[in-house]
Amino acid sequence: MAVYTAITDRDVSRHLLNYDIGELQSLKGIAEGVQNSNYFLSTSKGQFFLTLYEQMVEEADLPFYIGLMEHLSKNAINCPQPIKMKNDEALSVLCGRPAAIVSFLNGVSVSAPTESQCLKVGQMLARMHLATASFPMYLENALSQSKWREFYRRSGSRVGEIDNKLPEIMETELSYLDCNWPAELPSGVIHADLFPDNVLFLGSELSGFIDFYFAANDLLAFDLAICINAWCFEKDDGFNLQKSRALLAGYQSVRKLEKEEYEAMPVLCRGASIRFLVTRIYDWLNVPAGALVTPHDPLVYLNRLRFHQAVKSADEYGLVPEFTHADTGISGE
Repeated sequence: MAVYTAITDRDVSRHLLNYDIGELQSLKGIAEGVQNSNYFLSTSKGQFFLTLYEQMVEEADLPFYIGLMEHLSKNAINCPQPIKMKNDEALSVLCGRPAAIVSFLNGVSVSAPTESQCLKVGQMLARMHLATASFPMYLENALSQSKWREFYRRSGSRVGEIDNKLPEIMETELSYLDCNWPAELPSGVIHADLFPDNVLFLGSELSGFIDFYFAANDLLAFDLAICINAWCFEKDDGFNLQKSRALLAGYQSVRKLEKEEYEAMPVLCRGASIRFLVTRIYDWLNVPAGALVTPHDPLVYLNRLRFHQAVKSADEYGLVPEFTHADTGISGE
């Protein structure tokens, strides 16, 4: 989440005339994230989120995201529900940008997740993967493995400004992934950005997933590798085996990984590191003037990449081919 397009209370008050969700009471921009302009919206009838979709998001893809959230909500996956206007449409235009309002989910994100929370994220992610098997729409992942080199090259010659060794590291790793990426694995709709700030908890319970605007069709196990990178490293970049074991055990308690997915996990984790490294490099070097946005440090993912490069087997992530709940020693409550 971020704010690139500034809007006024007057803009929003007029916009709300298209809805039946009350009159504007307050509007607050949200600085976290990097892709769209997001606002916390409070009206006389409740609380909502307002999103203006920026140029990084293709307008033609928006029905996929809206439809996905509606589909997940109908299939017991807690996520924001798109709010329809009086004309029964969920997508609109505000200040020249495509826009949508979605329901507000109660809960807070965690900055230092516990093993129990990692377990529940794994369970919910697997349930999401199973639920989307019946989702009829398809969207190619604009940030799939085949697109990383192209995206990286958009940063041009400035990459060395971040770290003078980074250009060589990136070229070597991108070549490795070109040769070793496992294409023939189970695929479907993935969240693709399931960081702790996109998961909400109410006390010990997981209350929902949010921010589906990177979702697309890709390898299901790649989504899990993204979560290993996002949930299982500490602030000092140390890998937490117990959290990884819990995340993976939670996932496999709902959906068993196939043998090929298990064997591919080290490469998938390297790929997940590179995927966020290439986008963070670009965002770090290309912050729009005047935007209310805080870019993420790319070097965090360089450190995680180095860890994954040393991994020889999925066992080192705490992943076991045959899972039973008793193996974890972690309560799901």
